[in-house]
Amino acid sequence: MVVRHRRAIVIGTTGFSAAQMEELKSLAQQIPCVFSPNMSVGINLICKVIGEMARTLGEDYDIEVIEAHHRLKKDAPSGTALKIAEVLACSVNRDLNQVGVFARKGMVGERVRGEIGVQTIRAGDIVGDHTILFGGMGERIEVTHRASSRDTFAQGALRAAKWIVRQPPGLYDMMDVLGLH
Repeated sequence: MVVRHRRAIVIGTTGFSAAQMEELKSLAQQIPCVFSPNMSVGINLICKVIGEMARTLGEDYDIEVIEAHHRLKKDAPSGTALKIAEVLACSVNRDLNQVGVFARKGMVGERVRGEIGVQTIRAGDIVGDHTILFGGMGERIEVTHRASSRDTFAQGALRAAKWIVRQPPGLYDMMDVLGLH
């Protein structure tokens, strides 16, 4: 429908299959589209910063992503946590499919160098918390974003909508909207 009427679109939904993503990329050749797993300005700024942090800290720091959402959330880990983990993996030239550890239980042995852990919490009415932990010997650095209201996502989506209507056809993300590329 939006393609037929040549309208710009903002998409914040996650969980698309590879085939669906290919279809979205194809449609975005005809219309301008912002696609982002999280519309929060804060989360997207963090994604910019943590990539640089990971590159600077290097191999001597372990990386963990801890995310928490409300008890009714259906997917785990969240699309935002996956995006954060992908940003981190790309920043240190790793393939998340090879180094991602999404659960630990039992006698798992010593942490494997280079792995990126993604841990999930579901409880109560948590809107969305994401913490990136860089653990080194003798210090720990944590970057945390806590959404206390869903309004932050709506505000980011409105910002994206105001921006995208002035763009040529193409597939954009919140980094484009915020000028962070």
